[in-house]
Amino acid sequence: MARQYFGTDGIRGTVGKSPITPDFALRLAHAVGRVLRRTQERPLVLIGKDTRISGYMLESALESGFNSAGVDVMLLGPLPTPGVAYLTRAQRASLGVVISASHNPFYDNGIKFFSAEGTKLPDSWEEEVEAALEDEPVWAESAALGKAHRLADAAGRYIEFCKSTFDHSLSLRGLKIVVDAAHGAAYQIAPKVFHELGANVVAIGCSPDGLNINEGVGATHPEALVMAVRANNADYGVALDGDADRLQLVDAQGRLYNGDELLYLMAADRLAAGGAVPGVAGTLMTNMAVELAIKAQGMGFVRSKVGDRYVLEALKTNGWQLGGESSGHLLALDKHTTGDGLVSALQVLQACVRSNKTIAQWLEKVTLFPQVMINVRLQPGQDWKSNQQLPQEQAEVEKLLGNDGRVLIRASGTEPLVRVMVEARDAAMASTCAERLAAIVRGS
Repeated sequence: MARQYFGTDGIRGTVGKSPITPDFALRLAHAVGRVLRRTQERPLVLIGKDTRISGYMLESALESGFNSAGVDVMLLGPLPTPGVAYLTRAQRASLGVVISASHNPFYDNGIKFFSAEGTKLPDSWEEEVEAALEDEPVWAESAALGKAHRLADAAGRYIEFCKSTFDHSLSLRGLKIVVDAAHGAAYQIAPKVFHELGANVVAIGCSPDGLNINEGVGATHPEALVMAVRANNADYGVALDGDADRLQLVDAQGRLYNGDELLYLMAADRLAAGGAVPGVAGTLMTNMAVELAIKAQGMGFVRSKVGDRYVLEALKTNGWQLGGESSGHLLALDKHTTGDGLVSALQVLQACVRSNKTIAQWLEKVTLFPQVMINVRLQPGQDWKSNQQLPQEQAEVEKLLGNDGRVLIRASGTEPLVRVMVEARDAAMASTCAERLAAIVRGS
């Protein structure tokens, strides 16, 4: 069945408009609770959130919905998405819930779920929940209603987990690191993690007021990090997004590195340390230069659909551990069950400390191919897929590019757009080919 509410990363939208309203959140939690009760007598659900002002409202509604279905709730307060995933597993809970719209502005919010194992849930589970939403509510009897309480020191427990993923024989002493938490869920946690591992920390984007999450800071606005690294003569800069599951890294020269480059570095470091890396998973958007560099080192490489949940599926299918997206969602399944901006940053810094090499030195043989993306807005009723000229033109462009480029044409999942992406060693070639294909889409 087609999903009505769930997208690629839970349910997300503008606060006060369906489905991000308190009445829907209550209904959703009640439906999820009833699904849980089909296999468990007394489920326990953890709820964490980022720093948006609407988090209070949605948290209360979710708590009531779960309790009404006979489900106990443990409230975590502001906590990164991967922190909720970790504690769901550590507390042996039935489900983890995150109230966040990640990198979106404060007036958006969302609700996403983690399994008892701390992983994203499959499409089939989301379909079961949507089916339950169509049913009339069945309130638990008074004696069977769920209870709610707060978990003491949820942030402290997650800090210790993050530190445990960094080699205990190494430290960050002697390094000055700018940490940008995007005024989001990691605003208290991220500076402490790096400080407790020995770094001299300069914190920015760590003063949330409920309205400033992701505003001019964080992984989606790395220019603030670049400026702070240069102004403070720092060795590195780490920027997270609002829920801290993705990152951007900057070196002492102010050079910004994306998720593709960091993914390659993590894989290369493990090989250099004598580890086995049979393969790496990227997405349809992973830069071709990184794919070629990974294969050149004898590692396999596969592409998944865009979205960290699909990267995770590819890793599980192949039995691999490392994967990620250009946006900075990185997975190291031997360290965590889900993408974690803090853990990923520590893996990169660990590689640099252990080898005494900078990020630039790790990546000196990797030069990203220019990518040209053109968003073509569709007219109402426009059926671009029926354009018979497009596949012919795409085939001609791909033949022209040969092994030095690639084409990706896909519909946006959230807007009436077709995204035309061409990647090539030569920037002018990429631009010319992208314009050529975009013109065909516009004329469909």
